[in-house]
Amino acid sequence: MSIIIFGSVNIDLIATTPRLPTPGETINGNNFFTAGGGKGANQAVAAAGLGIPTKIVGRVGNDSFGQQLLVSLSTANVDTTDVLVDENTHTGVAVIAVGASGENNIIVVPGANHSINNTDVERLKNLLSDVTALLLQLEIPVEVAISAAKVAQEMGVKVILDPAPMPANFPNDFYNLIDIITPNEIEASQLVGFEVNNQETAMEAAVELCHRGVKNAVVKIGDRGVICATKEEAFFQPAFVVKTIDTVAAGDAFNGGLAAALDTGLSLKEAVKWGAAAGALCTTKPGAQPAMPDRKTFDNFLLKR
Repeated sequence: MSIIIFGSVNIDLIATTPRLPTPGETINGNNFFTAGGGKGANQAVAAAGLGIPTKIVGRVGNDSFGQQLLVSLSTANVDTTDVLVDENTHTGVAVIAVGASGENNIIVVPGANHSINNTDVERLKNLLSDVTALLLQLEIPVEVAISAAKVAQEMGVKVILDPAPMPANFPNDFYNLIDIITPNEIEASQLVGFEVNNQETAMEAAVELCHRGVKNAVVKIGDRGVICATKEEAFFQPAFVVKTIDTVAAGDAFNGGLAAALDTGLSLKEAVKWGAAAGALCTTKPGAQPAMPDRKTFDNFLLKR
């Protein structure tokens, strides 16, 4: 079996700072580096790092950033043969500031990611046989993500959605197409219309999302853990305690780990545990894709816990 990611590919421009600036403030940073990013590409690298055959379908621009990203993804064992080089726009860019505590803020300029359309869905459709899961995010047009989910559902492929960045109005017809949705506290709050800030409210949100048609709702509540609800059960997965350096892409690592576990035939409960472990490990290194754990590191981490 295998996993396909349909989504964004970005170059991350990362500055580390003693703290995040307030609006209108200029501060000196400590360091600057570039790395592969984009929620789609991050999730692809996370799954591939755990030894799962992984393909990404998306777009980059015809520029040096695009070529750099194709090389780095291939080096990470992600199949990039279905990433289209778009001649009409630039590669997606994310400008990221990371404070000493690991918190971050991010500005994304989508570029080629927002040129993804239903011709890309047609390309995707031809690739979905013998696939365990299709991973989606919303750094591509929402209507295109919905089209991709419909195609996956028709072919019996699980749809895992990271609903980020959250659109102003999340389409109601999307819920019934989703096998697993994985919002964080902020995204869950925006989806359900009440504040999600602890285990109790996260459980209420997860149950509400299931009522709306999602088969399984996984709400990530940061360093406290993860709440999961299905139509049959609900459970809590505590967070793994690690020394956090950078929280960038921890959610992407979670989705990659979750999908990797499902691809190996594990239960949803075990898959959520894998996701939590991958997310925790990702926070122990700077950057997005460079921070994704390899299988040996991952297995050793779980073995000790």
